[in-house]
Amino acid sequence: MSKSRPIVQIRDKLEQIVGMKPEHPEREEWGDYAVFMKPGKEADEIVNKLGKVEFVESVTRVGSFINVRLKNAYLVSQLDRVLSTQNAVLRGRKIVVEYSSPNIAKHFGIGHLRSTIIGQALYNIYKFLGYEVVGDNHLGDWGTQFGKLLYMMDKEGISATAEINLAKLEESYIIYHKLSEEDRGLDEEARRWFKRLEDGDKTARQLWQKCVDVSMVEFERIYNLLEVKMDNAYGESYYEKIMPEVIAEAKKKGIAKESQGAWIIDIPGQKTPLVLVKSDGATLYATRDLATLKFRRQKWDADIIIYEVGAEQTLHFEQVFAAAKMLGYIRSGCSLIHTKHGLYLGADGKKFATRQGKTIKLEEVLKEAIDRARKLGNSDEETACAVGIGAIKYFDLSHNVQSDIVFDWEKVMALEGNSGPYLQYTFARTQSVLRKAGTTPELRSSPPKLGGERGVVNEEELRVLRWIYRWPEVVEEAAQRFAPNLVCNFIYELAQRFNSFYNKHRILTPSESPPNLGGDAEGEGVRHFRLALTDAVGRVLKAGLEMLGIKALERM
Repeated sequence: MSKSRPIVQIRDKLEQIVGMKPEHPEREEWGDYAVFMKPGKEADEIVNKLGKVEFVESVTRVGSFINVRLKNAYLVSQLDRVLSTQNAVLRGRKIVVEYSSPNIAKHFGIGHLRSTIIGQALYNIYKFLGYEVVGDNHLGDWGTQFGKLLYMMDKEGISATAEINLAKLEESYIIYHKLSEEDRGLDEEARRWFKRLEDGDKTARQLWQKCVDVSMVEFERIYNLLEVKMDNAYGESYYEKIMPEVIAEAKKKGIAKESQGAWIIDIPGQKTPLVLVKSDGATLYATRDLATLKFRRQKWDADIIIYEVGAEQTLHFEQVFAAAKMLGYIRSGCSLIHTKHGLYLGADGKKFATRQGKTIKLEEVLKEAIDRARKLGNSDEETACAVGIGAIKYFDLSHNVQSDIVFDWEKVMALEGNSGPYLQYTFARTQSVLRKAGTTPELRSSPPKLGGERGVVNEEELRVLRWIYRWPEVVEEAAQRFAPNLVCNFIYELAQRFNSFYNKHRILTPSESPPNLGGDAEGEGVRHFRLALTDAVGRVLKAGLEMLGIKALERM
């Protein structure tokens, strides 16, 4: 990664001196940065060099640790620069993020929420850092399951012109599985229908297109509720014409071999081969994913391709990634990443579902969230939607991507603690202060003096200063670790520190501070400094919330 950008210039300068990346000490009172280095001549030289850096207040030694404290004045100078990193980091680098990827002819389940909003958050993070980002909704619109559905539609007399909805398609799919338990011959019928679809049969194509059209209406409604937008929606079917090329290349290069009428690829180090073509000539999910990678190489030639897909697909992607490299579809320097998100669990620790064991529809969850937001006092429909949907998103994204999540409405909608509503309310508080002050443009054109004329800051101000400067580092780390939860952790801590400051000190009228606060605020200089601090906090909270796909509401 480039070292020229302003976002991490503090850390970069220190890294140049010590020859390693400095970390933040476990306890803030120890300093702002620390490096581990055994005592000796080299360590003494490093301490001496660090002591001469213009923005370093002090350097202390504690055993094998060298602790560095930054000057308060320097931290103040960074308030307006903390967001200057946008679109400044990695121009020319390209990332493809595959996310959401619902299955056609099925309702959006709660399980699809994770892929959708984690993927969108990663997309936003990389955009913020200056990557060229491509979002791709890899729709599940191909495969044997459509053979089952087409068989049922034909059996039930559902034509391509019939008025049907997604519920009916889903019902037909369920009925098929009940019937197939009694008649195993239906699976062969389903395979024949899918083969007809792959072979271009007119009736099969028309019925399939009906399924796609009905499903997309439903999906768009969900995406609009979530305010999720993708650049592309290349479904699996899009790669129909590329799959024969993949199969032919695998055979020609000797990578694929025949096995009991099927064509397979042996993956080094794995017992289970990747099945490229079934014995009846039908393709599989893996075939389509390989065709997708061939297409993405030709169209985008990305530096990183991220698959935001559940952990249950781990083996699949290991095989596909390995096969793609064997086929030459991945250039040197391109990274393939599977983020492996966890599941939603109920209070019983089992997969989150209805009492009947059915998948919970995502739309039902989103509507309940909006209703709960109304009950919190958000009577305006737009605000209720923003708070309710934001709460769901934040609850999910605040967890480690790979962790399972126990769904808890009380935590989702909490007004205090680590929740979306709490952060939205905090941002709204910063904007209320700035509206009353009416000086936001001047704040950004005239940098504040440290603590006004006295040149000091109180404890609460200092805690905000010693946190907010880390923002650019956190965004980069979230990108490197594919971890939106790091953004959540940061803005939550920032909100807590700001609220502690807000609750203890006057901002608009510092000269009127109660005597029991020690007269710690006086003069216009202090007012200007505190407003600048409030402005910076608000801007970071807004950037963080929007990065997570959550509306930053100026009034609540």
